[in-house]
Amino acid sequence: MTFKKYLGDSKMFEYDKHYRDCQQFNKPFIKAKINPQHGNYFVQIDLMPCNYKFSKNDEVQLEKMVNHENNYLKSSSEPKLQGFSITSELAWFDGISTKNLDSFCNTLYDMTQNS
Repeated sequence: MTFKKYLGDSKMFEYDKHYRDCQQFNKPFIKAKINPQHGNYFVQIDLMPCNYKFSKNDEVQLEKMVNHENNYLKSSSEPKLQGFSITSELAWFDGISTKNLDSFCNTLYDMTQNS
């Protein structure tokens, strides 16, 4: 079995199993669900299952990712991000485009593995 970096548009029991796998393998829990209000994705990263916390540098990097996504959304006439929040153990982003979802989630995951 290969470990999935993130889980998207899944059933609740699949998210629960993935969370337990994240705890077992010391990995961040990242999930993405389509937001029916605007058709883009709500992405959440939870660092509680792993031994990692976002540093101030990580938070700056995450804000750059948000700005990049907003610039893309603006240029493609899609609705801008509906909001985001970043703390040391949890971050969420509401409005990630379908086109950028895989890259965005993989970057979140990779950020936690580089330290």
